[in-house]
Amino acid sequence: MNSSYELNVAGLKRQLPLFKVADDLYIAAFIMFGDVELTIACARELLKIAPEHDIMITAEAKSIPLIYEMAKQSDAKNYVIARKGPKVYMENVIYTDVNSITTENKQVLCIGQSEIDALKGKRVLIVDDVISTGESLEALVNLVEKAGGNIVGKVAVLAEGDAISRHDISCLAPLPLFDSNGNQK
Repeated sequence: MNSSYELNVAGLKRQLPLFKVADDLYIAAFIMFGDVELTIACARELLKIAPEHDIMITAEAKSIPLIYEMAKQSDAKNYVIARKGPKVYMENVIYTDVNSITTENKQVLCIGQSEIDALKGKRVLIVDDVISTGESLEALVNLVEKAGGNIVGKVAVLAEGDAISRHDISCLAPLPLFDSNGNQK
């Protein structure tokens, strides 16, 4: 059985371990945390394909280093993180539900008034590390629309499985799904 997948993205190669998510479905785990070289390279390449925007948004937590680096490289003054739950300092919180393939239970994403103010009337770029089912992406779309932002693009490092066929996202590379033997589906 194959236990890993060699990913080529942004001019770099990485070995991704395979993990079971269902009896007949395995995914290659793409985790940017701690990989500074990969984060810098992916941010640079995503900015090349991103449309003009005023502000970026992502969901907590795996894409935070990526959006930070994209903001740094583009001299952005700020960006928005949709939180997995409200914080005491957040006022006038708006919520949306999300079901992620990598998280067992139903979740929420939320933003508060300061994030709403940052998004309202702005050209918003949605950023993610991996788009798979599109659930997290749709939750971010919902939050941006509720805040009065104008979505100009959706970018991700990887599009997993059928997500590579989507016409509403731009990504750097496909990420296949795998069967129980570690073979690409």
